[in-house]
Amino acid sequence: MINLKSIDADIKKLPFTVDSGAGERARIGLLVLESDQSLEWEMRQITNISGVSVYHSRLANDAIVTSTNLAMMEEQLPVAAKLLPDYLNLSSIGYGCTSASTIIGEDKVSEILNNFHPDVPSTNPLTAAKVAFESLNISKIALLTPYAPDVTAAIQEKFNEAGITVALVGSYYEEDDKVVGRIDEESILQSVISLGLNESCDGVFISCTSLRALNIIEKAERVIGKPVTSSNHALAWHLLRLAGIDDILDEYGQLFKK
Repeated sequence: MINLKSIDADIKKLPFTVDSGAGERARIGLLVLESDQSLEWEMRQITNISGVSVYHSRLANDAIVTSTNLAMMEEQLPVAAKLLPDYLNLSSIGYGCTSASTIIGEDKVSEILNNFHPDVPSTNPLTAAKVAFESLNISKIALLTPYAPDVTAAIQEKFNEAGITVALVGSYYEEDDKVVGRIDEESILQSVISLGLNESCDGVFISCTSLRALNIIEKAERVIGKPVTSSNHALAWHLLRLAGIDDILDEYGQLFKK
C-alpha cells in the first residue's frame, strides 16, 4: 500500500464537467460467441459512424456447431445479457448467432434479451436477414452456410416459413467454428457468385457470424446483379436502424442504402 504521508507533492483536486459520453447518437449492445472470430471485426467496420458506440459481451459456447450444442446456448444468453449494465442506456441489442437463433427460436431469444433489457429493441442475424430481404423486396434467395446439413435445413425452413423461398443452397459442411472463421474471403466470394448467378434466386444470404463476408458483398453484387447480405452485415444494419441510425453507407452494398 502507498504511504501518502511519504509523498511530497500535494494532489490537487481538479474541476471537471460531464457530457453524454461515448455513443451520443446510439449505443448498441452485442452478445458475441466465445468461438466467434469475425463478428466484432466486421461490426467495428460498419459502425464506424460518428456518435455510435458498440458494447460487447461474450458468452460461452462449444466451437463444434451441432443442433445440441446450439440449443445449450439458451442457458448462456442470460449470463451474457446481464453483463451489459442498464446505465449504458442501450439503443438496441443483438445476439450474434444465426444458427443458435434458429434452434433456440427467435422469439425465445428476444424474450431473454427483453427480460434483462426491457424496452430495448432486439434482433439476431436470422431476424435481421428476414427484415433485410423484406426491405430489399426479395422473396427468393440462395443460401450459403458453413454448417452440417441438419443445421442448414433448419435455417432454410425458417426462411420458407417467413415467406422467403430458399431456391438453392450451398454449404461448406464444416462444423468447427474455429475453422469457419478462417475460410478466406475469395472462397466466400466465389461461392456467392456460383449460387447467385442462378436465375432461380433474386438475392443471396451468407449465414454464420464467423464467415468474413463484409468485404466481398459489393464485389459479389456487381457480378451477379442482385442484393447480397450476410449474418454480420444484416445484423449491423438492423441494429443501426432499430437504434434510429439511418445513415446511408455507400461502401456496403444495396442494403445500406435502405
